[in-house]
Amino acid sequence: MNIITDKFTFGGNSLGKIDGKNVFIPYTIPGEEIEIKITESKKDYDSAEIVKIVTPSPYRKEPECPYYGKCGGCNMMHIQDEYQTELRKNILEDIFRQNGVEIKCGIQIISGPSTGYRARFQLNDGGLSEKKSNTIIPIESCICAEAEINDYLKETPPEKRGKGRIHIFGSSFMTKNGQNSQKIITAKGNNTDYVEKTVQYDNFSEINQQKKSDWQRKKQKKVKENRYFAGSTLSEENCVTVGLNGKELTFDVRGFFQSNLFVFQKVVSLITDSLPSGKNVLDMYSGCGSISAFLADKFECVTMVEHNRDAVVFAEKNLAGKNHISYGLSGENWVKNCAAYCPTFDACVVDPPRSGMEFKVREYLCNSGIPVIASLSCDPATHARDCAKLIKAGYSLDKLYLLDFYPNTSHIESLAIFSRI
Repeated sequence: MNIITDKFTFGGNSLGKIDGKNVFIPYTIPGEEIEIKITESKKDYDSAEIVKIVTPSPYRKEPECPYYGKCGGCNMMHIQDEYQTELRKNILEDIFRQNGVEIKCGIQIISGPSTGYRARFQLNDGGLSEKKSNTIIPIESCICAEAEINDYLKETPPEKRGKGRIHIFGSSFMTKNGQNSQKIITAKGNNTDYVEKTVQYDNFSEINQQKKSDWQRKKQKKVKENRYFAGSTLSEENCVTVGLNGKELTFDVRGFFQSNLFVFQKVVSLITDSLPSGKNVLDMYSGCGSISAFLADKFECVTMVEHNRDAVVFAEKNLAGKNHISYGLSGENWVKNCAAYCPTFDACVVDPPRSGMEFKVREYLCNSGIPVIASLSCDPATHARDCAKLIKAGYSLDKLYLLDFYPNTSHIESLAIFSRI
């Protein structure tokens, strides 16, 4: 049977209809006539695959990657680059409107190179997992990877890359003693060490010492543990250092860090330029301090909240010499136990996981009165939900950005800048 695709949807499929029923077809483009085969039928929708492209879109191109369609990574490489970005922008706009958010400010696009951009990979048994399968593809190169990654793949046979899950980071941004270093860092296993009820103070200026003592006394009633993980068991062999916008940032190759540093350096500048200078700034879900390190140049004191123990250790390293407070807590527990004893914040950066802001965090921000909030997200659905709540609470959506971190994929990240009305 034939179908004409109508709309590109979140997840990378085009949508068409047969007898009024939605049909999702991967590797297609809106406006194409496709001969299809139904592969799965549900009550509300069908999934299909291409049998033949009867009338191709003018935006269709031949994918450059020999693994395309098999690898579980890219799903938009059959679409011309500029139109890919336009489709991702349309999806972001649709999802926000479905959540009742009118985007009067429009959507701006922050992008970088469409290939050769990715610095962070996870290999399974030396290769990449095939789409919807446990089969391993022993890749020799990746068109999206930075040159350092591809050099490693070319020089290291799959059987010598390690068994199980292997984390790899390789980038032209990597540094060693201030000098560019063409180097690959690999590590096995996961960085999943979490800690709760931990508060660490560091590097307060003399003018803040009395405030520090006051906060400590108050928090002792709420938080019994106060320790610094100077004795962390992290191995230096797993540490990566990158140079971004004049700073060096260190993190664990097994932990989270942005994969596209070409775009991330632009995003960091965008965030810092969007926030007013002030005394105190909150960085919620701060990770290893990759944004806080730059906020510290604009604010007298940065308050970081992060529940991953190892990330907190690296945040301390990355903010050495800067006035900051680190809370090794989930956002929810920070709100419950510590928020009431913190200073008034002049701005906030919030960068939650895919699930979005925790309910207590969202509730806190809505009622906080913080003048400016920069909200980052790696999931447009949860971002739209959280942004709708902020708007309902009296915030104005001043700017919305599509952060095009992952060309050739349907992955969407975004940044919203809010001000208090």
